[in-house]
Amino acid sequence: MQQIFRRLFKAHFGKAPASILQIEGDGSSRAMYRLIGDQYETAVAVVGPDKEENRAFISYSRDFRSVGLPVPEIYGVDEEAGIYLVEDLGETTLFDAIAAARKEDSSAFPAAMVPVYRRIVEILPRFQVEGGKVVDYSVAYPRASFDRQSILWDLSYFKYHFLKLAHVPFNEAKLEKDFRRLTTFLLGADTRHFLYRDFQSRNVMLRDGEPWFIDYQGGRRGALQYDVASLLYDPKAAIPEELREELLEHYLDSLEKYLPVDRERFRQHFRGYVLVRIMQAMGAYGYRGFFERKPRFLQSVPPAVRNIERILETGFVSIELPELRAVLERICASQTLRKMPVEVPPGLTVQVGSFSYKHGYPEDGGGHGGGFVFDCRGLHNPGRYPEYVDLCGCDAPVESFLAEMPETEEFWKHVRGLVDSSVETYRTRGFTSLSAHFGCTGGQHRSVYFAERLAKHIEKRFPDVNVRIAHREEGRWSARRADALATLAAAAETGATAGAAAE
Repeated sequence: MQQIFRRLFKAHFGKAPASILQIEGDGSSRAMYRLIGDQYETAVAVVGPDKEENRAFISYSRDFRSVGLPVPEIYGVDEEAGIYLVEDLGETTLFDAIAAARKEDSSAFPAAMVPVYRRIVEILPRFQVEGGKVVDYSVAYPRASFDRQSILWDLSYFKYHFLKLAHVPFNEAKLEKDFRRLTTFLLGADTRHFLYRDFQSRNVMLRDGEPWFIDYQGGRRGALQYDVASLLYDPKAAIPEELREELLEHYLDSLEKYLPVDRERFRQHFRGYVLVRIMQAMGAYGYRGFFERKPRFLQSVPPAVRNIERILETGFVSIELPELRAVLERICASQTLRKMPVEVPPGLTVQVGSFSYKHGYPEDGGGHGGGFVFDCRGLHNPGRYPEYVDLCGCDAPVESFLAEMPETEEFWKHVRGLVDSSVETYRTRGFTSLSAHFGCTGGQHRSVYFAERLAKHIEKRFPDVNVRIAHREEGRWSARRADALATLAAAAETGATAGAAAE
């Protein structure tokens, strides 16, 4: 995988990257890495297991850039490997910026973020209208338009993954009747334009104060109302009602530069799309929170409930949906749902460790009598070299030594695949304990390196999983390591002083 990263980077920048760093996961099945050149050239490598999703993102990105929309440039693609290299937009999402601004501004919504939102709703019509004219909808995945089937899928997602898992009672026959009526109403809107699908604060990057846009691979033809509803009713952003109204007006002003708008009709359908977007999001919160036991998704439930409450208070929608309205009123009346996150089972704990085969296998700390033990002795041993003998696998010189060997990545690929698969299964089945230990000759270099790497990988990919790490032989080499690190630090300081004197 890293060989492909290096090849794509070199093809674009003319040289291989100096370092490759994994980026914390975004909650999807994709893995991302930041590649950095020796002159600080940067790019992001994306490993996407879904080739159709990759194809849509790459195609849309090129189409959007052809009309000047602010999306990342595609630097290179290896379609067979499911890897592509894109422009690095930095690390600040709109969500991050709001959170940072709220630390400085305790008002209902940070004033500094209002101009940013105004700029975003000015750009959105360009995606929908200009972008909608140039994108290739034949690559849209899973459907070319947000049609009746797509809407009913979202409503069923809400029914099965939120209502049932949250134990909200409903009459299924009556609710399905309301779903069909709501779907017919929604499709009465103008559905000829590009629908971004997930237009929310985590999918907008801020670079030098300007918004850039990502994660539009689920885009397709659809109604204009859906994306602006997604943005303004994003529970994580918690935009006050007065500001929502102001931003909606600003959006409509911007939209009128591209096509005529019947504002009254637009607003009628807008409320319906707000409703369906909230329900789709709540289905995701239920699946990720109740089923996958990720408490951070449950934190979005109370603001979503408040959004539903606001819709009910201000006139609901312009068609009769008696059972759906009753269900939403039950949600709003639930003190449990208004105070999420509720207590969830403790979840999975992964015990990760290193050990020396000289002193026997590790004990079973989890109490389940199983788990993985990986033998690292087939890899070249840094402990055979004087400069590494007193260091351990968590020290940079040893990490670099091991990282430069191709067999290290091959070994890691198999370890990661086995452990990831088990973690996924254990989480969904409600298991609470899994162990993964690495053994080598002395329990100091190779085993420590892989234990540390696995622990960091699990923490990033599975934020809801508890990770505990222990190096069984640490007491045998920790004192020598401390002395070796002190010697390295002193040598580095002496070198720096000598360099400054020479200069």
